[in-house]
Amino acid sequence: MKPVEFHEAAREAIRGFSKEVRVEFGSALIKVQLGMTLGFPVSRPMSSVYPGAHEMRFRDASGIQRVFYYTKSQRTILVFHAFVKKTRETPLSEIAIGRKRLKETLSNEKA
Repeated sequence: MKPVEFHEAAREAIRGFSKEVRVEFGSALIKVQLGMTLGFPVSRPMSSVYPGAHEMRFRDASGIQRVFYYTKSQRTILVFHAFVKKTRETPLSEIAIGRKRLKETLSNEKA
């Protein structure tokens, strides 16, 4: 099972999600750790963030939540951004934050 590394801001955002979404996220993440490929509607590629990045998609009574993750790392699965989505399309600001955090996480991994 491949270990998971969280960007601290992503971990904090996920802690703010409902218990229902956290359970769904945990279940999906275990599948990714086991090498399974998640498909739509649970996950979709997010090449606009970075090649190899994906977005997990969750919805509950409080709204829509997204978690960006990256599986191409040699050692770990990187969970680098999580947020509550308030618009139909993923805001460019969230994509920019995701890019920045993934680059930070990848550079820390090489260090």
